[in-house]
Order: sequence, then C-alpha cells, then structure tokens
Amino acid sequence: MNPARKRHTVAIVGAGAAGALTAVHLCETAARRRAPLDLVLVDPAPEAGRGTAYATPDPRHRLNVPASGMSCYPDDPGHFTRWLCRHGEPDVRGTDFATRYRYGAYLADTLAGAIVRAHGTVAVRRLRTRADACTGAPADAVELHLADGSLLRADSAVLATGPAPARGDRVPPALRGSARFVPAPWAPGALDGPLADCADVLLVGTGLTAVDLALSLDRPGRTVHAASRNGLLPQPHALSPAPAMPAPDGLDTPSLAALRRTVYRHIGRAVRTRGDWRPALDSLRPHTARLWRSLTPDERAAFLEREGALWNTHRHRMAPVTAESVARARTARRLRVHSGAVTGAVVRDDDVLVALSDGTRIQVGWVVDCTGPGPRPEDPLWRSLFDSGAAVPGPLGMGVATRDGRLLDAEGRAERPLFTLGSPRRGELWETTAVPEIRAQAAALAGQLLAPVPGPRRGARRRPVDAQGLALSTHAEAASAYRTGLDRVLRVRAGAEDAFERAVALDPGFALGHAALALLGHECGAAVDVPRELADAQRSARDRADERERSFVDVVTRRIHGDDADHGAGALLGHLDAYPADALALSTAVPTIAFSGLHDLDDGYALRLVERTAPAYDGHWFPASLLAFLRQGQGRYDEAAELAHRALAAEPASGHAVHALAHVHYESGAHETGRDWLDAWVSGQGRGAVHRAHFSWHVALHELALDDGAAVRRRWYAQLAPGRVTGIRALVDSGSLLWRARLSDSWRGRVPAEDVLGTVGREIVERPATAFTALHAAVALAAAGDLAALRRLRDHAAGADPVQREVVVPLCEAFAALVEERFHEAVRGLDALLPALRRVGGSAAQREVVEETLLYALVAAGRCDAARRLLDARLDRGSAPRDRRLLAALPG
Repeated sequence: MNPARKRHTVAIVGAGAAGALTAVHLCETAARRRAPLDLVLVDPAPEAGRGTAYATPDPRHRLNVPASGMSCYPDDPGHFTRWLCRHGEPDVRGTDFATRYRYGAYLADTLAGAIVRAHGTVAVRRLRTRADACTGAPADAVELHLADGSLLRADSAVLATGPAPARGDRVPPALRGSARFVPAPWAPGALDGPLADCADVLLVGTGLTAVDLALSLDRPGRTVHAASRNGLLPQPHALSPAPAMPAPDGLDTPSLAALRRTVYRHIGRAVRTRGDWRPALDSLRPHTARLWRSLTPDERAAFLEREGALWNTHRHRMAPVTAESVARARTARRLRVHSGAVTGAVVRDDDVLVALSDGTRIQVGWVVDCTGPGPRPEDPLWRSLFDSGAAVPGPLGMGVATRDGRLLDAEGRAERPLFTLGSPRRGELWETTAVPEIRAQAAALAGQLLAPVPGPRRGARRRPVDAQGLALSTHAEAASAYRTGLDRVLRVRAGAEDAFERAVALDPGFALGHAALALLGHECGAAVDVPRELADAQRSARDRADERERSFVDVVTRRIHGDDADHGAGALLGHLDAYPADALALSTAVPTIAFSGLHDLDDGYALRLVERTAPAYDGHWFPASLLAFLRQGQGRYDEAAELAHRALAAEPASGHAVHALAHVHYESGAHETGRDWLDAWVSGQGRGAVHRAHFSWHVALHELALDDGAAVRRRWYAQLAPGRVTGIRALVDSGSLLWRARLSDSWRGRVPAEDVLGTVGREIVERPATAFTALHAAVALAAAGDLAALRRLRDHAAGADPVQREVVVPLCEAFAALVEERFHEAVRGLDALLPALRRVGGSAAQREVVEETLLYALVAAGRCDAARRLLDARLDRGSAPRDRRLLAALPG
C-alpha cells in the first residue's frame, strides 16, 4: 500500500477573483488526487470571490467579457452560462454580458460548492484579516504575519492580491491632498461625496473604470468629464460577433517591427473577410504571453509607448449595452471626453479648477482617479517582500518577477514557496488581468502545488474490478457504487444516475464515474451537468487512470463533442477491439433503448460487433439481449424473439430484451398479443424500468394501430402525461404519441402538446444536442403550433452537426409548412427526407412519425392516390385496423 500522504498547508492571501479561482482549483485538484490539504484564505473582505471588481451592486456595471469567456474552468467554458441559467436567467446566452455583481455571486457559489465536494480531503479556514509581512520558515515553509497579531505558517503561499492601486501621480500634488480628490473610487464610501450632490465630476482616465463610474455618476444637470492623454474610450464588443479566425502565420518573427507588420496585415485581412477587426485581435489572445516574452526589454517599452493605449482600448472592450449608454450620455453632452493630461489644479472650497495639457479648463466639484493599476503591488505584505529581497519588480517595473508564477528573489532564484497570479505577473506575461488568463494560472498552480497520486506499485493492493473483471482506478466503496450503476444501465433499470453520482461523491477523481454520468446526461437526458462531468472525467483520467479508462473517456469526449466526421465511431470501435468486455462501451455502440448507438453502422456491422465481443461475456444474458434487438431491426423476428426470451429467462428485468420483443410484435403486426404481453410486463417487472414511459409508449402504439382511441387517451393520462413523464422522455414518447394520435383522428379536441413542452427545458427543445432529440422537438413544436420556436430550432440545427444541418433543418421547414397549411410544400419536404431519416438514430417505429406526418399532408393536399400507395405499403408491412380505416376513408 502507498504510505499515508502528508497534509499540505496552502495559504491564499486575497479572496477576490484570483484567490477564489485558486481555492476552487486547489479544492478540486486535492479531492481528485486524494491529496490531504489545509487551505487558509486570508482576506478581511466579508465575502470571498467579489474583491474590488465584482463587489459593485450597480446593475449598469457589466462584465467586459461575454459569459462564455468567464467560466471558472479553462476546460468547461459554458460553466458560468449554465450557472446563470440555473439562477434566474434561463434565457441567457454565452454571448450575453452579465453584471459584475452576478459574477461575484457565481465565484462565491462555485467556491462554496468546491469546498463541499472536497470535504474530507480539504479543510478550509477563512481568516478575515490582512497579511502584513512574510518571512521564511524552516523546511521550506513560509510564515505570514497577520494584522491581528497572529502568525500563520504554511508549506506554500499564493499571493492573490489583485491589481496594485493607482499611485495618483497623474494629478498635481496639491490636488492629491484635497478632500475633493477620490484616489480609490471602489473603496467603500469613496463616492459618497460625488453621489450626494450634482456638481460636475472629472474622471482622470478613460478606460473601463472610467466608463463604469461615468454610468454611476450620470444624472440630469451634471456633466461628467473624462480625460486621458489619448482621449480614447474602450471599443465596444460587436452586437453580432463575426466568425472566429485563426492566428496568422509569421508571428514568431525576429523583431517588433516584423511582428507589427504581421499583425496589421492580419487585422486588414479580418476587416476584408469578416467585416470586423475583432476576430483578428481575439485570435492573438492565446499567443500574447509568448509574443511578449519574445520581445527584448527595449521592444517591450517601444510597444507600450506606441501601441499600448491602442491595444488596451481595442483588446479590453465594453459590453454593447454599456457602449450604448455611453453613446447616449455623450450625445446628450452629459459625458465629455478630453484628450489631455491634468497639468494643474486650483482647489477651492466648493470646487476644483483643472487645467489640461490641451489648454482646456474644467470647473468640477470632484476629481476621481480612474487611471488603473499602478506598476507594482504596494501593500505592506509586498513591501516586506521587496525590502527583504524575497521579491523584485518585474520587467519594465511592472508587477513582480516570477518564473511560472513562483516569485524570483533578488538573486534571480525561485526557491521559496511563494507564488502569485493575475495582475502581479503583468511584467512577465503582459496579458494577465482577465479571468480567462487567471483561471488557467490558478489551475496550473493547483497542479503544481499538489503532486498527483502515485501509480500502483508492485505488491500494492489489487484494484477493484467491474462485473466483467475490468480493473477500476478507485477504491472499493466507489467501485461498488459504479458496478451498481453499470448493472442498472445494462438492465435498463432506474437508479443508474444515482449510483454513478454516489461513486464520484465517494471518489471525485474516479474518471469512469464522471464519464458514465456525462454519457447518461448527453444520451438519456439525465439531470446531469454534462460539460462539467466530462471535464471532471478528463482531468481525472489525466491524474490517475489506466489505459482502458483513458480510452473510454476519450470515446465519451468524442461522442459528446461530435467533432469527428464519424462522431467518435472509430474511437469507440477501436476501444471495443482492445477491450471487448467493456459493457458500457458496447451498450453505447449498439442502438437500443439505452443509447442511440453508432448511427453510421449498418445492421450487419452492429451484429458482427456484438457477436465478436460476446465471448468476453461468457454466456451472460446482456449480449443476447442486444442481439435480439438487432435481429428485429433486420426483420428476422423469429430469431429476435428466441434471443429475447433466452435473455429474459436469465434476467426477467432485461429492458433490452423486452424492447426487442415490443418491436417484434409491432413490426409483425401482432398488435393484440403485443399489447397484452407488454401491458402485463409494464405493470409488473417494468415498474422499476428507467424507460418505463417508453414501454408504455409501445403499448399505446399497439392501441393506436388497433384504432382504440379511448385506450390511447387513458394510457396517455395514466402513464405518459406531463408530471408522470418529464424531460427528453416526455418529448420523445409523450409528444410524438400525441402528434400521431392527432394525425390519425384518434385524439379529438385540443392536443396538450404545450403541457409536454412545459416539462422540457427550453435548451433541450430549441438547442438539442443530438439529431434524434431535435427530430422529436420538431414534432412536439409542430403539435403545439409554435412556429417561432420551430424556426429557432431550425436556426440551431443549421449551426450544429452534419445530421442536424442536413436532416433536421429541412424537417423543421417541412413541419412549419404543415402548420401554415402549405401542404404541397410539406409533402415535398417530408417525402425527400424519408430516405435520410435513419441518420438521426432511434428505431423505425420512432422515425415512423415522419411517415405518418407525410400521410396526413398528402391527404390534406388532395393527393389521395399517393396516400393510398403509402397506406398499401404500410399494410403490407403489418396489418393495422387504423390504417385500414384511413384507407377506406380516402375518396375515389
């Protein structure tokens, strides 16, 4: 066994955004790596996460980065957007700009969640005081001298102190000492004076701080002046962002002059091809730190002198709504911007007369310093480090000198366990003050401070295994929960999600548990934060997983992202070649009731896949249940029934085998037998099935085919109505059944499709992850007559994966034509789509809803001969009283 791991103590000085992000990543990395950690947050602020930037409650103060760029996690960019959706803003998009106060709440909430999840591994203390000095300690530790007189010893310390305060050197000394000068506008109570009267105000600086304060101080009868040497306000973000573009070739040039030419050509190309300069500048962001490091000190100084202001105003932009407010204030002349430095000031009892370098004279009641951060940290803690030589200024005197975040001393060594991130690294990185950079630094620091779990050693205790004997990189309790979840997936029983959640709660670093949850959320609509679980699976696989587990995480990643042309089919098939006994992978590959399978596999290949892997299961009932489903898909109903009965004899609750028999009965036209047998199973063994609603839907299909509309309505209200079924199952089963009943006149009166849609999140309906879900969303929206949502679904599909673009987009257009009673157009669209429907996945019985819609459109368009041919073909496949009634009702 591995020896017990020593508890590591990390002190984080500062609990603003940088400190909170560091604490989040330390908690999660420690829990994942099983690294015992004592974490101490030192900050006098009442709440962690807000700092200066996110404490402002003014709703006019917006983030200057869209929500998609403000996640706490570099590998999960949508985390903040999803948090907003869960906390009162369900319609928010990644391109929206949230308020600063909401972002502070998000940081605090994310940190609280990370602490809770790490309980048992990480012990967190919060000290509401300041750190005034730092000294060395024995054994490579540090000692922090706190303002309350106590001493804190830690194995390492992260100085997350944020931007240095402005020095106030942009105004004359006489003004700096005046009560009419506000040197730190974000300090509590600092703006009480300017807010209390209507006197004009001068903001020294025209950056983002000045913009926020101009909005806060704006009021009728007041003029807010803003002055800087260049008079440049931040540029706005685009209302409709242009498509992204790659960085240009030739960035690794030998000189600043060559780099300047490359960048300006790149910007010109962006304006010509995208109609906007922003994509060009944004494409440089991943390369900025490397390019800054490649410049000589003289080149860096030249860049700051010539391009520094231009870069800042274009790189750090205003939210569109902020830019609109600023434009209105300027148009009304309540905001005036000046190009000139403050050269003189006469302070009087009630006002200040300010002189600018362009000759302008301004009479104001207040002057507010908005010049941004000073060159280096200046609080007592940093002064003690500079005085002792433990820290030195960074390049060009900006920030502090570091090597990968570790402080360099006066000798240029990085030996003491002192680290920093964010603004103090400006000299080293230049671009380091925004959340996308700080979160990456926080994650890197967490990995650096906490060593990974050592791999298995010879003679170590044997790892637990799953039901097929495959090793699991976790402990026995989490492995047991995982086996329970896997068994429920294979049997299609309820509770798999809960079992997998218990597995990762017991072991946050268990990659397979996270991957299984991500898969259930993506494929089955489980209440899972799919991107979050996938990111956790990827991190855990990097930290501690064997080759088989890493391979499966890669399979799930490709399947969810859908980036490959084959949606990860090649990776999944390769995984099964190497690990044929991986039952969860096999279940994922074969399209059945649990997962949608590999859509591009023909039935023959899927059969060969199951047959090839079956020997690894040594006569287990699971492969037989999969084979039964595939055989019925080939129309080999007798073989399918025999295999299903064999699997059910070994496991009466096998949902796959039951599903196979349901299709055998339906496709062969044995509707009365199928109805009676399946209804009995649903009332007995089926009570614990996770997809019980789908089995009820199969019974209702038999009742629909038997033309028993009353039975369909009874079953819908008893087993398929909203409240009894929610989420994707309501969309796929309840919604499609309503539509089919309406099309065949088996449901008279109002069809409660809106009730079905009300149980499904708008994100699922209008921005579905898979083409299969998208098809059923289109059906439900057509049933509800919601043309606006149907068009939004079409727009989403147009930018999604190839199947959605090529199948769902025309499907939405055909359904819209049907709703608008443009029946001939609907017929053309639906008829053209029938051959391509297999690409969306699911069973023939599920995809049949499109054929039935076509039949309805043909009759409505007066094309009775075509409708008759379609009904004859359906009756050739299987006799059904409903189809015979519809055929008899056709004129002529």
